[in-house]
Amino acid sequence: MFSWLGSDDRRRKDPEVFQTVSEGLKKLYKSKLLPLEEHYRFHEFHSPALEDADFDNKPMVLLVGQYSTGKTTFIRYLLEQDFPGMRIGPEPTTDSFIAVMHGEVEGIIPGNALVVDPKKPFRKLNAFGNAFLNRFMCAQLPNPVLESISVIDTPGILSGEKQRISRGYDFAAVLEWFAERVDRIILLFDAHKLDISDEFSEVIKALKNHEDKMRVVLNKADQIETQQLMRVYGALMWSLGKIVNTPEVIRVYIGSFWSHPLLIPDNRKLFEAEEQDLFRDIQSLPRNAALRKLNDLIKRARLAKVHAYIISSLKKEMPSVFGKENKKKELVNNLAEIYGRIEREHQISPGDFPSVKKMQDQLQAQDFSKFQPLKSKLLEAVDDMLAHDIAQLMVLVRQEETQRPVQMVKGGAFEGTLHGPFGHGYGEGAGEGIDDAEWVVARDKPMYDEIFYTLSPVDGKITGANAKKEMVRSKLPNSVLGKIWKLADIDKDGMLDDEEFALANHLIKVKLEGHELPNELPAHLLPPSKRKVTE
Repeated sequence: MFSWLGSDDRRRKDPEVFQTVSEGLKKLYKSKLLPLEEHYRFHEFHSPALEDADFDNKPMVLLVGQYSTGKTTFIRYLLEQDFPGMRIGPEPTTDSFIAVMHGEVEGIIPGNALVVDPKKPFRKLNAFGNAFLNRFMCAQLPNPVLESISVIDTPGILSGEKQRISRGYDFAAVLEWFAERVDRIILLFDAHKLDISDEFSEVIKALKNHEDKMRVVLNKADQIETQQLMRVYGALMWSLGKIVNTPEVIRVYIGSFWSHPLLIPDNRKLFEAEEQDLFRDIQSLPRNAALRKLNDLIKRARLAKVHAYIISSLKKEMPSVFGKENKKKELVNNLAEIYGRIEREHQISPGDFPSVKKMQDQLQAQDFSKFQPLKSKLLEAVDDMLAHDIAQLMVLVRQEETQRPVQMVKGGAFEGTLHGPFGHGYGEGAGEGIDDAEWVVARDKPMYDEIFYTLSPVDGKITGANAKKEMVRSKLPNSVLGKIWKLADIDKDGMLDDEEFALANHLIKVKLEGHELPNELPAHLLPPSKRKVTE
């Protein structure tokens, strides 16, 4: 019963003691999993070796979709600013993978320079060659959203064999490489142009085993009527059900993720709720990053074990002298049967095995005589890691979560959804820099006052609910209106007086005219009676 007290299990050392989860993952990988991977050439078949940057980097969000589904616009919407290398249009504009990351100085780092930077988690992308590296870059800029997460923009997925071949690199393999390392995969679809091309189907299949990271956004949903939207949603779910083979229904968020007024505002409340849910999901990524990396290491270890059993079984079946080539063909053709035998012999779940077809293709070019026989010591080290060391790290994950302050993505569009009646609660308000400048809103205030006094003010102020009813007439998205509310609610009391209401309407007008909103109120936007509040 208490065998761990005796001598039978002395071979197994006590679990390692680690100071941080990141340090523990790096040490376990290098000491226990990496030797198994190298011995059975795991990196040639599945995934390059992990580096320190893979364990230390910020959470990453991968955006995938056909061209003109709004991937780049979605990033711009989150950041509320342009980023270097950004191009938006109805035709295929983004032909590169762009890693949008935080940097003190705005600029672009080209792919060939990026893959030699040890502080960036992209060094192993070097294996995809110059055709890919010429289409890979990092856009750096100082943005508060990027202090917590990084976003990967991808080329629009094309349809047609010619366009696929013209890429010059294995697009699906690159996406699979990213899928293993990111925290969230967002598939974007265009609500009024819904079709899933053959290449998109292949891409989604390449993301197999990462369904837990996948979310779907049905974008540009304000461009179709409610009845048509229901049909599109149903068609999308049906199409995804054929490609994504999971018992759970994949989460689909419906909305229009850009800062323009809604074309058809009938489903505004639905879009509000969906945006809030999606933003909460993205905001949770920093808090769950350590757990995700732990989970990915466990998945990798299970695959590495299965790979070792496959390679050693093939080695065992090979003749020592004659007939090697014929035997190799026979083994490759009968790989499914070998899978079944390994599954029964080692009690392994069928879901842990790599694709038979993919493995057969890779084995064709391999010299089976160079494969290694089963080395139980390497497998025992991985089993020990999974059974004992991972449990220690799980405890450390929970400890780190309780000791650290709440980690959330802040800034950009996330601020607009957190403040005022357009989100959850009220935030802190206006900017600084007060002078004697004339209040530019004054000339339009009489017009805004007429509206203000129809909204039942009490003690000279209207409630957030009443103000919201009026402000949503602009058809601007909630994240934009939330930011306007935050700027206009100078007294930070969750209500608007006539001056604050006039200011809010002026900011709506500014946005509708295509101008950007300020992050802080300049002096000429602050009413004279409010300037003392911010001093």
